[in-house]
Amino acid sequence: MKRPTPRDSAPFAPPGLLLFAAVAAMSWAGPLIRLSHAPALAVSAWRLLFSTAFILLIVVLRGELRSLRLERGDWALALSAGLLLAAHFWSWIASLELTSVASSVVLVNTQPLMVGILSVLFLGERPTRLQWAGILIAVTGAMVIGWGDFSRGRSPVLGDLLAVAGAIFVAGYYVIGRRLRPRLPLWSYTGVVYGIAALALALAVVASPGVPALGYPPREWLIFLALAAGPMMIGHTGVNYALRFVPAYVANVALLGEPVGATLIAWLLPSIREVPPPQTLAGGALILAGIVLGMRRRAGAGSPPAPRLTQPGAATAQMPMDFTEDSL
Repeated sequence: MKRPTPRDSAPFAPPGLLLFAAVAAMSWAGPLIRLSHAPALAVSAWRLLFSTAFILLIVVLRGELRSLRLERGDWALALSAGLLLAAHFWSWIASLELTSVASSVVLVNTQPLMVGILSVLFLGERPTRLQWAGILIAVTGAMVIGWGDFSRGRSPVLGDLLAVAGAIFVAGYYVIGRRLRPRLPLWSYTGVVYGIAALALALAVVASPGVPALGYPPREWLIFLALAAGPMMIGHTGVNYALRFVPAYVANVALLGEPVGATLIAWLLPSIREVPPPQTLAGGALILAGIVLGMRRRAGAGSPPAPRLTQPGAATAQMPMDFTEDSL
C-alpha cells in the first residue's frame, strides 16, 4: 500500500533559514544546562518530557492523532532513533558537569564526521580523500582539547569523552532521521521519537535512587521548560524539519555554528562568564576547519534524497544528488 504524502512535503520556508534559526536556538542549550543544578539525567528527562507534551498538544490541536501510527519497520527505526537521542542527551549533559561549555559543545559537534562514518557503514556513501583529510584534522583538534583538559585533571577528560560519545549517539539519530523523515510528517516523527527518548530517560530516573524526579525549585523548572521550548522545539525540531528536504550531512554542517554561539553565550553571560582556554580555542578551530573540509563534496556528487539503510559492509551504488533550488 502506498504511503500518503506527508503534509510538509513542500517547505513553508527555505530550509537554510530554518537551520539558521535552529542553530541559534540550540546554542542556548549548553549555557542553560550549565545554569542548572539538577542531575544530568533529570535535566535530560524533563527536557524530553516537556518537548513530547508540546508536540502532543500540537498533534491534538491539528487533529492528527492517527498520524502517530507507524508501520512495523518504521517503528523499529523510530525506537532506535529515540534510544540514541536519549543516550545523546544523557552523555552530553553529563559532560557539561565535568568539562567546559566550549569543550563539550565543540566535541559533541564532531557529529557531522560521525555521520560521514555511519554513512559508509549503513548508507553506502564513501568519503573522498579530501573528506578523510578533514576527519584527521578534526581528530587532531579533539586531541588538542583533550590534552589541554588533561592538565586540569581527570574530570575534564571524562567530560570530553562523554561529549564524543554524545556525538556518536546523535549521529546515529540523524542518520535514521534522514531515512524516515522523507516518508513521515514532522509531528509524527518527532512525537514518536521524542516520546520514546522521554520514556527511556524517565525510566532511567526512576531506576536511579540518587536522582530525584520531583522537588526541584521553580528556577530549575524554568530551565527545563526553556530547554524544551528553545533548543528542542525550535532547535532539534527545526533540524528534523530540514531533514525532509536536505541530506543529513548538509543539516549537520549547519550545526557547526552551535559551538561558536554556545561559547559566546557562556563567555558573555554574567552568571557563567566562562572564558574559553587557549587549547579549546585552538582545538575548536581545528575541529571546525576539519569538519568543513571533511563535508566538502565534488560537484554533482552526494547522497540520494532518501537513502536506504544497509547492513555494514554491504556494497551499494553511489547515486548522484539532485540539488535543486528548492533543496536549500
